[in-house]
Amino acid sequence: MNIETLLNYLLQLPVGYVWLIFLLENVLITCVVLLIGRFYYKGPYTPKEWTICIITNIINTIVTYAGFWLWKHGIVKITMGVSWNLLLDFLLLFLAMDLLMYVFHIAIHKTFLYKAVHRLHHEAVDPKPIDLFVLHPVEAFGFGSLWLLLLVVYPFNVYAIVIYLMINVIFGLAGHLGIEPIPEKILRLPLIKYLGTSTFHHNHHQDITHNFGFYTSIWDRLFKTYK
Repeated sequence: MNIETLLNYLLQLPVGYVWLIFLLENVLITCVVLLIGRFYYKGPYTPKEWTICIITNIINTIVTYAGFWLWKHGIVKITMGVSWNLLLDFLLLFLAMDLLMYVFHIAIHKTFLYKAVHRLHHEAVDPKPIDLFVLHPVEAFGFGSLWLLLLVVYPFNVYAIVIYLMINVIFGLAGHLGIEPIPEKILRLPLIKYLGTSTFHHNHHQDITHNFGFYTSIWDRLFKTYK
């Protein structure tokens, strides 16, 4: 079953079933992240962390359904074909989201939103896998809204969207491993050194005045917030 067939199948289902499918999808992603994370972090998670993780999953489900609803009603338009253009769409989505999240991240650090919202995430000075989902609801909705905004303004290829979502989870997990799994010699390669590695995001948790990027360090380097 290809993605177009799957989307058309979802259109035929009762709304409640669609909500359930999206919830199960987000829970599955969380379980995969935490299971992979067990190879690097063996410690326990607190009841507070589990509670916030569950709330974040619910919010992510709302955002997922919102994207589906916008597409269903023609507000979000996506292309379905497989061609080389999907790689360009992926790069555009990857870099545009990286820039938007950098700006949003700086904004919540430099305003009252840090104490009101973002400080919750930074209770983890040494991040661990579950911290990817330990977000204030305002922050979770904020990041989700950026994603939906891009889908509204540009008709991305559906396969580019899927690839981006997979990469997004990988970077999110890597940034909260608490260790650097990539060998140093690889980290020094010309392109790799500009990516948002585990060390890059870990350093942000150690020093909240630097390294605001997510997937790359490009914007931090350009705007002098790189460390």
